[in-house]
Amino acid sequence: MNSVLRDGALLATHRDVLLRRADEAVRRARRAGAPVLAAHTVRVGPDVDPAGTVVASRRPGERWFCFEQPSRDGSAVAALGSAAELREDGTGGDRFGAVAARWRELAGAAVGATTDGPPGSGLVAVGGFAFADDGGGAPHWAGFPPALLTVPEVALARSGDDVRLTFAVAAQPDDVPDDLVARLERRAGELRTESLPLLDPTTVGRHRIASAAPPEHYESAVARAVERIRAGDLEKVVLAREVQVHATAPYDAAALHGVLREAFADCYVFCAGAGESAFLAASPELLVRREGMRATTVALAGSTRRSADPAVDAHLGEQLMSSEKDRAEQAIVSRRIVAALRPHAVWVAAAPEPTLVRVANIQHLGTPIRAQLATPRSAVELAGLLHPTPAVGGEPLHRARPLIPALEGLDRGWYAGPVGWTDASDDGEFCVALRCALLSGSVARCYAGVGVVRDSDPASELAETETKLQALLPVLT
Repeated sequence: MNSVLRDGALLATHRDVLLRRADEAVRRARRAGAPVLAAHTVRVGPDVDPAGTVVASRRPGERWFCFEQPSRDGSAVAALGSAAELREDGTGGDRFGAVAARWRELAGAAVGATTDGPPGSGLVAVGGFAFADDGGGAPHWAGFPPALLTVPEVALARSGDDVRLTFAVAAQPDDVPDDLVARLERRAGELRTESLPLLDPTTVGRHRIASAAPPEHYESAVARAVERIRAGDLEKVVLAREVQVHATAPYDAAALHGVLREAFADCYVFCAGAGESAFLAASPELLVRREGMRATTVALAGSTRRSADPAVDAHLGEQLMSSEKDRAEQAIVSRRIVAALRPHAVWVAAAPEPTLVRVANIQHLGTPIRAQLATPRSAVELAGLLHPTPAVGGEPLHRARPLIPALEGLDRGWYAGPVGWTDASDDGEFCVALRCALLSGSVARCYAGVGVVRDSDPASELAETETKLQALLPVLT
């Protein structure tokens, strides 16, 4: 285990800069009568693994966060601790707009917020949103409220060989700058980097896997949804199911994150830790990426399994591309995303035909969509504008939204919600939390859903959820 910084401490030059910024933040806090953030970013060695550093350096019980897409030049953002929290309980209306406004106010008043480093460097806020405005109320979702972005004390961002480390502290009006810097020096001295832990083979034993509700319940829910669709009530609704894995020992979320990022390098692999619980995923679906006035997303819907035989795998992909049911489902998602972006954009461009998006165990139909924004809208606001797409909700949404919990009978929590990060420039990246599991002790709750349309067959849709669950079940068992 090695120190991230030389001698495990802030160098004198960095300490001087941070002290000046802390002093200015205290001055601003006194004028405003409210906390003001101070941040400082340093470049560290290319061998520093953001996720490994966060896991090796976390304090007991504190929040931690890792968000990676390994195949995209090692893209990673990882975070530790909490300098500030932006939380909404979902009862006040627009939780995305409320969090975005509070973040804009905090970041706008901050000292030393921006940097020229890779995406996600500098002052950031990380976290996620529940699928439903009031989601996450079930006891097992404690620590994952309807909306939560955390401004970490320590954040790392990586792209290629460029790795940046950012320290942040919230200055109160009565704080002493030297005390703030001393607090961060203690944190800097604790930073260590090492490889993520390996799964402990001694914990392998008899695992019990059980659906939260009988499979027949899910098939019945699909059948009832098809009836509603054929009656003309709606075009599509996405229905999910929960499967629980009861292990013989507590799960190691960090080790599982390491396995997922190796196995699903093309996916958005994340882990959000809250106390004794952790929510992790290997999601194939980008909700939105905001880079200046450019927004990027992908309409993802329609799926089939992979095969180890290249010929069979190609045949499965061809069948998916020619499936009227899957193409119709994909078109619904693409149309809605384009319609949501168009009022806020100079132009919106969607690929004329979907392509195959292949990940380790499944392949999807995907349509890349880009937009040039007409006026500045933050990454968080764009996530709220697009969420939930018909890929996880339904069409039309106002009819699908109340039908989903009525048929599913579960609290989705952060499943199918946006998870990601935003920076002080309002750029950022949010994926849709799919192929995910909520870990608490020795219990893992896994979630998978499918889009139900007019021609859906209940048994086939149940089988598709089993295919999607195979992203995590082999790792968990």
